[in-house]
Amino acid sequence: MKEGPDISIIAALIGNPASANMLMALMAGPALTATELAQEAGLTLSTASGHLAKLEAAALVTVERQGRHRYFRLADPDVVTALEGLMPVAARAGHLRIRTGPRDPELRLARSCYDHLAGDLAVKMLDRFLKRRLLTRRGDVVQVTEGGRRFFGRHGIDLMALERSRRPLCRPCLDWSERRSHLGGALGGALFDWIVAQGWAAREKRTRIVRFSAVGARNMTAWFSG
Repeated sequence: MKEGPDISIIAALIGNPASANMLMALMAGPALTATELAQEAGLTLSTASGHLAKLEAAALVTVERQGRHRYFRLADPDVVTALEGLMPVAARAGHLRIRTGPRDPELRLARSCYDHLAGDLAVKMLDRFLKRRLLTRRGDVVQVTEGGRRFFGRHGIDLMALERSRRPLCRPCLDWSERRSHLGGALGGALFDWIVAQGWAAREKRTRIVRFSAVGARNMTAWFSG
């Protein structure tokens, strides 16, 4: 087909290993400097800057300037949706990225994945929502049931507003540490904001770690378990 968008240019940029590593680092949510992204991708700063210039030109990332520093983040929800869609395809093909380190247990328990919650607690939350029939899943399609609409509405989640956004309401997002899905999409982001607003958890600045207090973890588990 000769008409319509040419996906080959964007696909080539995302498919470049160095660029892919930087894009996946930005999926965690916090804006990062070129130096931090170079470290994520295992590149020199000059090489990373070249890749970032191409990603910015293709509108895959945006730059925010604060004084002498430049911070990169994913451009918009469309980019997030594209990356989330590729993750389960890569997993089915056996292409998994495994990272370990001294902070690995904290990352495995709870961390940010773009604007939603990932890790053990997030996977358990999605599992429980499905078991309680608040959500249904068929393949990669997750939908909110009528019971789910009532449940989320009672907790101040405006599903109608979320459905008006360009982003899918629900999307299963493969969790790299648990090898199962947590909840992404607009609803996943709204639930993460709601959990933080309850005071159950807080984002650790400049990292992906989400810290739950002991009481917060118990409250959250009781909440999604019903």
